[in-house]
Amino acid sequence: MTRLIPVLVAALSVPAFAFAQQGGPTVYGIVDASVRHTSGMTSANAPAAGLASGVDNTSRIGFRSREDLGDGMYALFNLETGLNVDTGSTANVTKFFDRAAIVGVGGSWGQVTLGRQTNLLADAVSPVDAVGMRFAAFNPNIVTAALSNHGLGVEYGATGSSSGSYRLDNSFKYTGFFGPVTARAMYSVGENAGSTAAQHSAGAGLAYTAGGWVISGAFQRLTTAADLPLRAATLGAAYQSGSVRLAVNTARSHAQTSAAARTGQRTHSAGATWSATNTIDLTAAWYRVERERTGAREDGYSRTMLFAEYKFSRRTKLYAELDRTRWRAGYQGAAAKSRATGISSGIAHTF
Repeated sequence: MTRLIPVLVAALSVPAFAFAQQGGPTVYGIVDASVRHTSGMTSANAPAAGLASGVDNTSRIGFRSREDLGDGMYALFNLETGLNVDTGSTANVTKFFDRAAIVGVGGSWGQVTLGRQTNLLADAVSPVDAVGMRFAAFNPNIVTAALSNHGLGVEYGATGSSSGSYRLDNSFKYTGFFGPVTARAMYSVGENAGSTAAQHSAGAGLAYTAGGWVISGAFQRLTTAADLPLRAATLGAAYQSGSVRLAVNTARSHAQTSAAARTGQRTHSAGATWSATNTIDLTAAWYRVERERTGAREDGYSRTMLFAEYKFSRRTKLYAELDRTRWRAGYQGAAAKSRATGISSGIAHTF
């Protein structure tokens, strides 16, 4: 740490023109739009159709750069915002760079980043998700396991939202690379007046990658402004053999939502992707979400998702998606249908 402090000071004090001489930042993104039809997704049970954004991959635009500081050290930054291609609006109306706003330094000892960034559950799920983190707003591993939309109605951690904790503000993340092992540690400060513990978060994660295998897991603890805790953990594995990739994951969270109420959620998934040709990928996945709440019976749902992708090039592809959801014990409301379906067809371009 004593070695890191002068590097941080030096990085912050370098004039802007010095970085400009080494090259400007990279602009990157994804533009994903599709036509989508659904039935039974809400308690109203009414079919719906329209243009959707981010079914295959979340639409976004970002800026990033990495600068050589010498002696194996480097500085980096990343700013990224989500986009709704169907309306031209940003995905988050309160935070422009909602997906990432970080700056950091790294070297042979690892990497430290500061700012708004993904929690460690999201980092752990990413390499072992059954559909490769597609359809973020609908994917149970993202929505529930990684807390993107936990549905608890309470802000856990410094997120600026009472609906999800997928990304944390005011956070410090360390990532170390030790051969086939990647180690992560994270701490987020709540910045509440009069309390250093309120809305803070801490976690750790490990991943092992070798011989076609990826084994990845993490634990994260978050608190509310009233110091109510949410504890979550995830563990999964993926294996690549030739043109076939297999992936499984299991996750669990337990949240105290008030002095007398608690909610527990479990997420399980399994899936496979087959690269049938150089241009065609086929993916099938199954998810199950189980929920327990104080004073309510256990409910949840199971979901099957199918993807077919045709690649025009490395950056442009057409895709089709089909999903089927089976609600259990009135998860969507007593008046909702027990089953729901969705179908999407779209195009995604990466730049």
